[in-house]
Amino acid sequence: MIAVTRLGAGLSLATALAGLVAVATSVTTPPRSGAFCTAGCVTYPYTDVAAFVPRDYWWLYPQSFFVLLALVLMLCLHATVPLAVRTFSSIAVTLAGMAATTLLADYIIQLTVLQPSLHRGETTGLSLFSQYNPHGVFIALENLGYLLLGLALAAVAAAFNAPILLERGLRWVFLAGGVLTTAALPILGVLYGSDLGYRYEVVAIMLTWITLITSGILLARWFGRAALGQGISAVT
Repeated sequence: MIAVTRLGAGLSLATALAGLVAVATSVTTPPRSGAFCTAGCVTYPYTDVAAFVPRDYWWLYPQSFFVLLALVLMLCLHATVPLAVRTFSSIAVTLAGMAATTLLADYIIQLTVLQPSLHRGETTGLSLFSQYNPHGVFIALENLGYLLLGLALAAVAAAFNAPILLERGLRWVFLAGGVLTTAALPILGVLYGSDLGYRYEVVAIMLTWITLITSGILLARWFGRAALGQGISAVT
């Protein structure tokens, strides 16, 4: 149990740090197409982008690591929370696993298929899969992945039910982040319809960063207290 809580504390801080690195690399990657592009925008077939390779793909590395850490962190939480609430944490682990699988597959395809193909000028048939296509397969899989991750965050919130300030804070951070991430898709879908583009992707990633960076800092303290049995509901 002590080993799990120590691992959880380290993973909590690592997740927060990975989130900060992901933020830094993402915000310095300008939008090349779609709703947020302001100049020199890439248009269909979204393959005239060799000048942006590999720079525009750097953000995928820390983001992939961030998503993977989030899944492992959920597993540590599941192993630490009381048995009475493990139904919620197991749901969260399942959803986070589905999210990580979807997102990592999506990102690996970009890094190992799209990136080298674009660099070599092998662009036939790539339009549908390009990250620059605001209504392509890449964005669709991201939308699914972050929707599932949002549901996972909302589910794990229910695992924090001890009447102490730290757990109340974690519960509300996870609940707010999860609900907002999940609700953003239908809301933006209704507002923009077929012009949704990558709006949900941007909103969902930002909410996920905020939630997991904030909760990562709090969870480091939570796991530390769990190891010492100080005010945290112990496994029973």
